[in-house]
Amino acid sequence: MTTTWTIDSTQSDVLIKIRHSIIAYLAGTINKFKGHIDILNNEIEDASIEFSLNVNNTDTKLEQIDSHLKLNDFFDINEYPIISFKSTSFQKVNKNINFLKGNLTIKNITKVVELDAEFIGINAYNGDQKAAFEITGDINRKDFGLTSNAFTQTGGITTGQDIKLIANLEFTV
Repeated sequence: MTTTWTIDSTQSDVLIKIRHSIIAYLAGTINKFKGHIDILNNEIEDASIEFSLNVNNTDTKLEQIDSHLKLNDFFDINEYPIISFKSTSFQKVNKNINFLKGNLTIKNITKVVELDAEFIGINAYNGDQKAAFEITGDINRKDFGLTSNAFTQTGGITTGQDIKLIANLEFTV
């Protein structure tokens, strides 16, 4: 029997990272996550995942971890506060390896990206069944107009070409 699980926003988060810098940690309690996964015999059969991250929400506990690459310079958060992703396909390779394809929008530029989706497993917590995923991917920041760089004291660029997106998503029955 197939069971449909829905995403638990309060237990989901996203980390946006670039070489030498963690740009931001965006907790699920302050951002929107939607989606579902279908599980049959502890195996993923289908998944639809969507999230919308507000990087300019001043009422949140957004952690600006990086000291020299500011969120506003990098994302232009006053004009483009929302980063969003909506999956368009889910391809299962084996129990733990899956590919999630979808539309990523940063700074009002939308591109198709392919992310790796690892099914971590199912556990019981406080009487609820929980299923966990880790979704990762490298995104070319210049595809989205993210051209701001930070420089070292010797004049070298400290930021890499790719942004690493790491989403920890938790689902409940």
